[in-house]
Amino acid sequence: MEKDFLEKIKELREKTQASIAECKEALQSCQGDLGKAEEYLRQKGYEKIQKRESKEAREGVIQAYIHFDKKTGVLVELNCETDFVAKNPDFEKLAYEIALQIAATEPKYIGNEKETENLSEEERESSCLLEQVYIKNPSLKIKDLIAEAVTRFGEKIEIGRFVRFDIKKGPLC
Repeated sequence: MEKDFLEKIKELREKTQASIAECKEALQSCQGDLGKAEEYLRQKGYEKIQKRESKEAREGVIQAYIHFDKKTGVLVELNCETDFVAKNPDFEKLAYEIALQIAATEPKYIGNEKETENLSEEERESSCLLEQVYIKNPSLKIKDLIAEAVTRFGEKIEIGRFVRFDIKKGPLC
């Protein structure tokens, strides 16, 4: 393997946390294009999600975020299949990132509830957490962030519920 290809594998692995074998496969399938390889891995994550749809995600973490001014707070339940994944620091970091997103964007729904079926695309993007653009990377939506985690951990991951508190507005669920 050429040195440039190995560097690309390393860079893709750092960006996505996918295994070396998965990064190599993605880069080979995409003729060495990093952007396309990231999308390839994201697609594989969605495929894994579909395959694991029947699995139960009964483990996980409750993550809290309190804004520095102590006026806004969030609790989010992020579920996975095993306690092994729930205790992984990267899983806990994902839960924190989702809590931060909720604090910043004030979603009303997770995005898979029946109430969201009749919303317009614009309404879904603003009020459904899974459809929101990730505040730290505008090229991703929250559902993409979760798909990347599914690829990395090989387990079903889903947001169980959340609540956002704001001293001025009261709770939003």
